[in-house]
Amino acid sequence: MNARVELESPSSAAFADEPLRCAIECDTSRARAPERFEVFRNWHSSILDVGLKSGETITFEATEKIWQLGDIAFAVIDASPDHLLRWEHKKKPAVDNWVVSVKNSRASSTAGGTSRRKLGITNLTAPHACESEGRLIALFLPYDTVDASLDPEIADEDAQFLADYLILLHHNLTHLRRSNVARVAEATIHMLAAVLAPSHDKLAQAQAPIDAVITTRTIREIDAKLAEPGLSPEYLCKSVGVSRSRLYRIFEPAGGISNYIRRKRLLETRRALADSANVHSIAQIAENMGFTDPSTYSRMFKREFGLSPKEVRALGWQGMLHPGSLKMDQAGRSSPTLNTLLISNSLGMSMSN
Repeated sequence: MNARVELESPSSAAFADEPLRCAIECDTSRARAPERFEVFRNWHSSILDVGLKSGETITFEATEKIWQLGDIAFAVIDASPDHLLRWEHKKKPAVDNWVVSVKNSRASSTAGGTSRRKLGITNLTAPHACESEGRLIALFLPYDTVDASLDPEIADEDAQFLADYLILLHHNLTHLRRSNVARVAEATIHMLAAVLAPSHDKLAQAQAPIDAVITTRTIREIDAKLAEPGLSPEYLCKSVGVSRSRLYRIFEPAGGISNYIRRKRLLETRRALADSANVHSIAQIAENMGFTDPSTYSRMFKREFGLSPKEVRALGWQGMLHPGSLKMDQAGRSSPTLNTLLISNSLGMSMSN
């Protein structure tokens, strides 16, 4: 008996450390061209009716991947943007589930049209209809998992927040291990509960995924304003809508928000220096990223990368250093949680490396 337990234990641990893989993967290209849409329709026939708004089509290209996260099914459908799909509820669906979906919609407020993430929340048993084209992310979970009304009222900001979270979660699925799945499922349910039926307790339970979304939004803002002198912790607090103390706490794994901005700027100068097509002087490249004192910049650069700016430029121009080859260093390897996983990946410190 004891020997048997000792033999099984390492195997169980190894299994828990395996990467999360798709539970289901479908591709219409495996069917004959005239039959592909019907194949796609049959994938969903027991829970939803799906049709083509444009009518018949000669062929239909689509893939669908589904990951199992505890009681949650996380689906990503990629269909040709030429096909406008219409989804409608069935009178008697096989299951009673919440469906949370994210898709892109075209806003006509600008000349070119800007892409905006649109969140949809419904119950399979409730009458509903929606359209999608291109990528559709959908999360399915049992109705009694979240205590909320069948037709919840959600503020636009909360809807965008949840949409950002689901997209962030999708981007991080390849980094998940089986041992993380239970925590991810629990945190995702807390996030949904905080949006569908907000309360102080539910918001407190959802802090990990909320922090991850704040991190992603902050990094998008940093990337957009990286070369601007006005980029500062104060500016980020105002633009992202977060307190200074919380911003500092979230970016603590990267040494603080100011250190993160400085390192991102150093990385950008390193990329520019290693690019043989960039003929600007070292001083000009540094100044473009806010480093006005060449000697101070050179010391910081060498302390960060172990090479001087001149050495990086020489190696890059000789083809011995790729401009995009360096990532942010990983800070610590403590036991991962959803929070550390998503934030570390967002900060460029992938825990899978």
